[in-house]
Amino acid sequence: MAATDTGNAPPPAPALSWNIPTNITVTTPPSPPTLDSLQHDFDVFSWQTFVALNWPANADGSPNTNMTIGQDTNEPVVWESYRESRTIFLPGGDKPADWGQNSPLPPQCDKIDAKHLPPGTLRLTQVGKTPNVLDESGEPFKTGPLIDQNGKYARFSILTNQAMFNYIVNNQLYSKKGQQDFNADADFPPTKEDSQEQAIMIKTSWVEMGGKYDPSKFFTTWALVYDNPAEEPGVKPSCTLKQVGLVGFHIGHKTISDPQWIWSTFEHVDNVPTVNQPISKAEYNFFNPACKDCQVNEPPPRPWNPGNEYTQPTQVERVIAITDDANQLNAEYHQALNAAVPGSVWQNYELVSTQWPTNAKSKTDPTGVPAPSFLANTTLETYIQGHVKQTSSSCIACHNNATQTNGKFSDFTYLLQRAQ
Repeated sequence: MAATDTGNAPPPAPALSWNIPTNITVTTPPSPPTLDSLQHDFDVFSWQTFVALNWPANADGSPNTNMTIGQDTNEPVVWESYRESRTIFLPGGDKPADWGQNSPLPPQCDKIDAKHLPPGTLRLTQVGKTPNVLDESGEPFKTGPLIDQNGKYARFSILTNQAMFNYIVNNQLYSKKGQQDFNADADFPPTKEDSQEQAIMIKTSWVEMGGKYDPSKFFTTWALVYDNPAEEPGVKPSCTLKQVGLVGFHIGHKTISDPQWIWSTFEHVDNVPTVNQPISKAEYNFFNPACKDCQVNEPPPRPWNPGNEYTQPTQVERVIAITDDANQLNAEYHQALNAAVPGSVWQNYELVSTQWPTNAKSKTDPTGVPAPSFLANTTLETYIQGHVKQTSSSCIACHNNATQTNGKFSDFTYLLQRAQ
């Protein structure tokens, strides 16, 4: 992909900012821009968003402008104040607690006393210091669970920012009845230059620390890990407090220029090798180089039960390689992160790619002709990677099919289908 022509001089280090970008900045030659040069600009937008979301936060979730990203790993970051889907779509279609207020925990989690943890370590929280709950052990669309190298289930969460949360609550889209009364297509607020309103949703994936996982190499937090009996038959409810490490980070960001949303996906650098490329590391988060007869990118056999003490690890490979341009951009941001905070844990995360609509106003294609055509996070779409239309992972194409419980368009999110 195209990159800025600076002769033989190395490109300038990217600026790190707590400001979430409102739109891409077209800076890459040539003029007019090409598909490749725009891809680079969207990838810069993704990194800017990732940095801003992972900026140290104040108690109300706003960015702490007196600090920089990675400066204090025991403090919360901006996105950790966002609301989990579990706390928005409640049993019976009940109205969720107001933004910033404590949300109910599963009964098994109520028994855990988090007060005795070291100060500042319980960071996956609402403003009211209620610990978030990782209660999803299967990947989206029921393609199967992901098993880490310790034989444990990876865990997942989906969160929304306040603008998205307010839209759901104000229009009563948190319940089937509310959606029926709303009786219209959803239209979440896009980012505008003159407004702080911007719908952002985040998917994260986590592994429990310990065993083959060194906490110093991950962005970690303490979370309540809940085995949810509603997920799979035979699962017994259980809740334990665990230190977990971030392995996948997926951002959907609606802007005024991109109503199909901009989709950015990041992973831990040690997650997996790439198909047909050298296996360059002795250990990976989701790949065992010593296993020569392991099936690749295949979900574990049923029954699926996260309560099992051990499950055969999933052998995962990346199907679509990260581009040379994205790798170069990753290196530039890693250099900037290390310059800001030597040894910053955020150097262990890399952009896989960004999917965006190349023709957002297309009258014949509601997906806006996405580029690249396919995008997958190996921890979130492990089993649907590839290049097959209508089958392989494509954020925009897939989410274009999302509807509310009443069949109305849900504006590129499946969250509204969770309403009861």
